[in-house]
Amino acid sequence: MVKVLKGIKLRLYPNQHQVDQLWQMFGNSRFVWNQMLAIAKERYRNNPSSRFVNEYGMNYLLRPLKQEYPFLKQSDSTSLQVINHDLVQSFKMFFKHQGGYPRFKNRRASKQSYTGRSTCRVIAKHRMKLPKLGTIRTSKTSRVAGLKIKRYTVSYDSTGRYYLSLQAEASAPQALPKTGKAVGLDVGIANLAISSDGTKYKTFNAEWLAKQAVRWQSKYNRRQHWAQVAVRQWNHNHKTFKAELTDYQNWQRARIQKARYQQKIANQRKDYLHKLTTALVKQYDVIVIEDLKAKNLQHNHHLAKAIANASWYEFRTMLAYKCAWYGKKLIVVKPNYTSQICSRCGHHSGPKPLAVREWTCPKCGVHHDRDINAAVNILHKGLKAIG
Repeated sequence: MVKVLKGIKLRLYPNQHQVDQLWQMFGNSRFVWNQMLAIAKERYRNNPSSRFVNEYGMNYLLRPLKQEYPFLKQSDSTSLQVINHDLVQSFKMFFKHQGGYPRFKNRRASKQSYTGRSTCRVIAKHRMKLPKLGTIRTSKTSRVAGLKIKRYTVSYDSTGRYYLSLQAEASAPQALPKTGKAVGLDVGIANLAISSDGTKYKTFNAEWLAKQAVRWQSKYNRRQHWAQVAVRQWNHNHKTFKAELTDYQNWQRARIQKARYQQKIANQRKDYLHKLTTALVKQYDVIVIEDLKAKNLQHNHHLAKAIANASWYEFRTMLAYKCAWYGKKLIVVKPNYTSQICSRCGHHSGPKPLAVREWTCPKCGVHHDRDINAAVNILHKGLKAIG
């Protein structure tokens, strides 16, 4: 039987003792990352030709590190090995010029997490057993029952909530019935996707939530400024007691409210994308999309926010794995000239500014909707690619 990996995210409700344990383990993972990164930097500084310490070597260093710092024993041992693996992967990406040099981790970062490979299991409907933490209260665990858990991640985000993300091995879902239909999809800003059939799927919009997020962002910035001023004045006048920025409750409240509105927008956008991609996969056997580099397009500061809100990359990722799961086919083609070529006669009429949404072919006289014409050209390219 074919197996697939699924990601499942649960909310955690730790008690105070477990909260203390979690923050100790967050700190331990951060400490090991920083120690191993410092060793790598120091070796290179002293001898640039020195051999890079690989993952096996870093894991070998964990034993003396635990003897020197006994608090590391309070963490799941596999979580420290995962940290070494992630650091080695970061260096590999850096050596391939596919990422920047790994950075030290900060305890003041808004998101903290650790990942382990040990077994965690369901105890009851709202209970799971995690290494070192014991049984912990969670949201509904019915989605996890019967699945083989490969690894888990416990995280704390900027909203002040704890989450458990599971990577589980499950049986592949049954293939969907064939419909014999193929479609080309042109992605846009006002409309997330325009099909070659003429259907336009709107971009996700949460106007009220976005306004609330901006409102609390401005409150956060204002309160942070005055809190920083107050901290400097307090520390100047009171030498024996040192105030921290986190001591100011109004600033903390604005930070959490801002983060929660932003997370709500992200959750609703993801839900919208899931429903849309599932509907497309059910309706079509072959889906052709264009290979857009969203990161490059975001260099246009007039369109960057709209492109980020459209989530083209996430839309494509969801289509890719759902097509693989349900026995459908996703084809990615180059977007060159798709909006400049007439889909009826193939005449190339040259580039057109974004303001031009409709045009008439000077050769065959057919009137085109810019986006639908591009979607038809994308479909033709995809069908040509697969013969």
